[in-house]
Amino acid sequence: MSAVAVADDAALAARWGLPGLDALSSGEVPPLTLRREDDRLVLAGDAKVYGKPLAVDFVEGRAAHRRRFGGGRGQLIAKACGFGKGATPTVVDATAGLGRDAFVLATLGAEVLMVERVAAIAALLDDGLARARADVDTAGIAARLHLAHGDASRQLATLVAEAGIAPQVIHLDPMFPHREKSALVKKEMRLFRELAGDDADAPRLLEAALDVATHRVVVKRPRKAPPIDGPPPRHVLEGKTSRYDLYVHRSLND
Repeated sequence: MSAVAVADDAALAARWGLPGLDALSSGEVPPLTLRREDDRLVLAGDAKVYGKPLAVDFVEGRAAHRRRFGGGRGQLIAKACGFGKGATPTVVDATAGLGRDAFVLATLGAEVLMVERVAAIAALLDDGLARARADVDTAGIAARLHLAHGDASRQLATLVAEAGIAPQVIHLDPMFPHREKSALVKKEMRLFRELAGDDADAPRLLEAALDVATHRVVVKRPRKAPPIDGPPPRHVLEGKTSRYDLYVHRSLND
């Protein structure tokens, strides 16, 4: 997994437990750097390898388009998570990434706890949330989004308890291990894989989620990928390129 350093912000480095550039050995150049750019935090590296700097933006771009035209509760993720007439579950997104799925669920009215284990990505999420809370169009949505930094496969119950959220639904989107030749499809995904690696602990993450969720666990998978090793899903919802494996809480299996 790639190293990340923070440029010119000692407080940011200390908060997320990351080294500053000035703390590195002479001549040591990290492949990825967190820095401020145009009033937002970005994660940047060699553009030829990683593409343009990565940031979390809940206000403009893809998030704005999906907020306006995403399809509301008719979206597959909403159906998988149990959104219906009069039903708006509390959700933990235990593999938050850039927060795109969490933002959709919060847009639909849910309280969502985002759990992210990679410090650099959690820092981007925190910055994106701050900007969304300051914007009139997204402040209400951002108020329903909460962030916790930690490894959900090992600390999920603790992180949820500390956040004071009782999760009816836990949403998982673990990194799917692709073949080497197909891992170069998207530079953004290459960056994620170098930071987080493949989720070899996905079975443990599923077990933790089943212990904590009060109603269901929802796992997003590539459409033709096998389920996570462990108990079989109770239901499956398929889309064009992905699917959702649905597991009910252990007590509901009895």
